[in-house]
Amino acid sequence: MLRNRFPLNAEHEKSKIPMGGLIRKRAKNLFMVLIALLTTHILIIWAVEELTLFESLWMTMTTIATVGYGDYAPVTYIGRISTILFIFVGAITLMTLIVSDFIEYRFYRRERILTGRWIYKMNNHIVIINTPKHGGTTYFMRFATQIRAVQGYETIPIMLLTREFPSGLPAELSDLGIVHYHGSGFDPEALKAVHAGSAKHIVVLAADESDPHSDSLTFDISHRLGELNLGQKTTVECVTDANRSRYKELGVRAVIRPVRTYPEIMVRSVVAPGSEKVLEDMFNYEQDHPHRYDLELDDLNWADIVSALIRHGIGTALAYINHDDEVICHPAITKEIEGKGLIVLVKSNDTPDLAVVEEALERYRKFMEKWRNMQEDATITDSSPPSTH
Repeated sequence: MLRNRFPLNAEHEKSKIPMGGLIRKRAKNLFMVLIALLTTHILIIWAVEELTLFESLWMTMTTIATVGYGDYAPVTYIGRISTILFIFVGAITLMTLIVSDFIEYRFYRRERILTGRWIYKMNNHIVIINTPKHGGTTYFMRFATQIRAVQGYETIPIMLLTREFPSGLPAELSDLGIVHYHGSGFDPEALKAVHAGSAKHIVVLAADESDPHSDSLTFDISHRLGELNLGQKTTVECVTDANRSRYKELGVRAVIRPVRTYPEIMVRSVVAPGSEKVLEDMFNYEQDHPHRYDLELDDLNWADIVSALIRHGIGTALAYINHDDEVICHPAITKEIEGKGLIVLVKSNDTPDLAVVEEALERYRKFMEKWRNMQEDATITDSSPPSTH
């Protein structure tokens, strides 16, 4: 063991100071010394040579840049000696050290970014904590693509807080502008590093969407965020529905089931809180579900159909099926619908049968026909000439 061996830069042994700070501090000190040397040389040349202050500055700068135009040169012994000492020996050596520190800092920064240890300056960004156990890269790609398609979120920064990707993010994620920090959501220092307090949204993913025990980790992270008063900007995934109330007690804004194949549900939960409940209901038969009714549609517009189903307590029309078997969502409300089926959001515990839907539409047809006749009669009465009696 070499007991008397010293490091090249002794300040690197100061473990309490980050390496990046050490490099910047050393480069700053060297730069200040360089400025002092150049200023001293300019003043000496101005004093002993027959040159103006600007000409002295010009000669000093062309000399240190090793350009050497030769238009001005020192002719006195003092001027030549000062140029050797201050420029050739001192300033150029300092320039070399500064450039070396700059290159070292660039390599250091690149290595820190690659391994997820660089602290970015971020505000109004999205922090995603944890990485899905399977298909994490695909999930993040789809999440970023979907959320940046939302108006107002086109350029929002996305930061991952995860222990995955120790060798750097995949190129697919980096190309989308996603960055990461290597750490855990229950670590206060990691939350500080990703600027959770200034984030616009915080998303806590289930570490394993198929393991109920992952709720424990999610709860721990949510509790930490709650202590920081960040619950109202947090959306979490919950594997076991029985645990949802526990998250709500922490002040979490939204709780959803892990749905890895549809990150769009998480996106809607983030940008439109509450919509995740509607989307989740469509995936099960607990409360509401989309139901298909095969029936002929030919003489009602979309507004009439929606109104008829709501007025009769059947449900909410979501789409219709045309004669080419295409599902048409959000059709024009005044255009007459021609098709062979409806998709309706109905109550799961009391799903109306086809006869009820057909009866509701038929009754609405009669109501609309009666209303139109009344309008025509009123128009005729208003246009009739006044009586002469």
